[in-house]
Amino acid sequence: MTSLTTGAERLLAVEHWFLSTVADRRRVRVEWEERLVALLPCGPLFAAVRIPSFVVQAAAGSDQQDAVDRYLAEALAGGPVICDRHADQYYALVPVGTVRRWHVPGTVCLGSGQELGVPRPGLGGADGTRVYWSVPMDSAGELCSPAAVAQAVMVGRLRSMAHG
Repeated sequence: MTSLTTGAERLLAVEHWFLSTVADRRRVRVEWEERLVALLPCGPLFAAVRIPSFVVQAAAGSDQQDAVDRYLAEALAGGPVICDRHADQYYALVPVGTVRRWHVPGTVCLGSGQELGVPRPGLGGADGTRVYWSVPMDSAGELCSPAAVAQAVMVGRLRSMAHG
């Protein structure tokens, strides 16, 4: 007999995974409810590569949100990515060990001692919020391949230089 996991169950698992990074889970739940985004520490379970929007848009060949989101989902094999529209930054969630070996120009890898605004699990760009999941985290602990992130950044840098 095959057991299927529903989308709601996966979303709940992702929420619990993120909540395991903090002592005050109530604070995070309240922030997600009221502000739709909560500050979570990088380091315990994930790191985040900060990428300027113009690099991501150049890699995608578009500045249209839907096209960029589709590009990232494909290029990063479904790995989770957060978009902050007002800061013009994308954040690809990667394994913690990435921080030690990340040397991709024009980007920063956030790790221990740093925080990231994480949108409520399941919050998409169509909601019009400032911070949203460009590529949602489909399963707890599913992260982007650092090599795929580096490749997407390099494609974006090359394309932006060619058109800049």
